Amino acid sequence: MSRPTSREIDELVPYSAIVDRPPLRWPGGARLALLVIPNIEFYEFEPPANPYKNPYPRFPTHPDVVWYGHRDHGNRVGFWRMLDLFDRYRLPATASLNVAVLEHFPEIREAMVERGWELMSHGLYNTRYLYGLSEAQERALYAQTLEIAERTTGQRLRGMLGPGFTSTSRTPALLAEAGFTYCMDWFIDDQPFPMVVPEGRLVGVPYAKEINDAFLFGGHPFFGFEGPEFAEMCRDQFDRLYAEGGRVMTLALHPYLISQPYRQRYLEEVLEHMLSHEDVWVTTAGEVADHYLAHYHDDALARSVVPAAPSLVDPKGAPDAR
Repeated sequence: MSRPTSREIDELVPYSAIVDRPPLRWPGGARLALLVIPNIEFYEFEPPANPYKNPYPRFPTHPDVVWYGHRDHGNRVGFWRMLDLFDRYRLPATASLNVAVLEHFPEIREAMVERGWELMSHGLYNTRYLYGLSEAQERALYAQTLEIAERTTGQRLRGMLGPGFTSTSRTPALLAEAGFTYCMDWFIDDQPFPMVVPEGRLVGVPYAKEINDAFLFGGHPFFGFEGPEFAEMCRDQFDRLYAEGGRVMTLALHPYLISQPYRQRYLEEVLEHMLSHEDVWVTTAGEVADHYLAHYHDDALARSVVPAAPSLVDPKGAPDAR
């Protein structure tokens, strides 16, 4: 499978202006679909090297005990603190799951299964990326994660978010080939959208790059927000999407970040605000994908527009001979 050109990328995710689409309606007349997505991750102590991305960038060599411990706190403590809060509100959740967690931490696995959480693949480990994989290796990864999840939980994975926000040009086609029905790697819309794949059907479900604790307090070089700003941003995002209607609000969370003791209260404030509104469909990513596939996918695909290839012109107006 060759690398797609920019033209082929336009064909993979055809352009659609939101103002030109028919209204999108959620079950029961809800104004907004709300997805709460805890990222349940496993960072290896000494991960394999990847030339494209270093999971512990403080040092060129590993292990990095400090960063490893910070993330492992999420599985030992933060997950359970978050779970108490989700239980209080009886929240459905879509776990963005490093699938190796299912075998490394049976206690976490059983807690998620008991509550009926939807499991979405987030790769095997959050220290092993899709960057650099061959087509055969990427295909084998999807088969491996599907097998582990079905064997340990009885649940078939249906969605994918690339580990460490990584993907390849082949990822959508290989996901659809493996039987996945949605992915969350494309931050291009406030509504679900069709992806053009050679076989099967694949829906892009909106994830959250900005309303995401990993970008707000995760040591990102361009951000320095804390709990109060996080809560305000989440409320503002929710209020705008609720007012517009027919959108998806995704709340992306990491137990090692938002469920630190001093931050948990801000997550509680956000949930109180969002769940106090009527006409909110609190659901899972798979249910959003199913609703879109059943009612909107085919029509949206037919309406999609692939932009015309631009004409290359030199500064004097003559066609570019390249």
